[in-house]
Amino acid sequence: MDKILDLINDFGYFSIVLRLVLAATIGGFIGSERGRHGRAAGMRTHILICIGATMTSLTGLYIAHIGGTGDISRISAQVISGIGFLGVGTIMVRNNSTVTGLTTAAGMWATAAIGIAVGYGFYAASLIATAICIFTATVLSRLEKNRKNVAHFYVEISDTKLTGKIVESVRSIEHVVSVDLTQPKSNCQGHIGLLVDIRIAVADDTKKIIAEFDGVDFMVEEMS
Repeated sequence: MDKILDLINDFGYFSIVLRLVLAATIGGFIGSERGRHGRAAGMRTHILICIGATMTSLTGLYIAHIGGTGDISRISAQVISGIGFLGVGTIMVRNNSTVTGLTTAAGMWATAAIGIAVGYGFYAASLIATAICIFTATVLSRLEKNRKNVAHFYVEISDTKLTGKIVESVRSIEHVVSVDLTQPKSNCQGHIGLLVDIRIAVADDTKKIIAEFDGVDFMVEEMS
């Protein structure tokens, strides 16, 4: 047992591989939840963030290992502030002052912080933090949803020529709060997306009405 712990904690090839694999696994777990909700920052993005953050810690340790001087945590410290700029790209403020993407941005920042901890070999805290992040993004999101007055939906239109007609029809529905144009999640040429806010009390019935409009390819609920 002691030999295994030494292998895990020593700065050797086994430990380096373990930390990078663990970082990829953690990033994948956190990112998969975001990916299921159609967020731009999904599994691949979170894996790359976690691996990149882990590499900053490993690089600092390597510099110290070869006899370098200076603060080995300085490289990792830049990740904490730098990841904020990446997270800004996932936050969207819509014309009714509704803010979306904050959870994704916070998840990216947390993933980077966990990656730094993995790189330094702080395994226990990394695994516990990962479990809490996944719990927060899944279980607590359901509790939050029950307290909201408005549900957010994404609608994809398969023909841009029908956009005006569909937008007009959606806006005419009594319980629709707002409709905004956005980039298509499918990235299919000729498609366009809509972000629709609906009163949560009648969200399911209204969703069925919109989903049946000619030109609507699919409709999914947006998570924060």
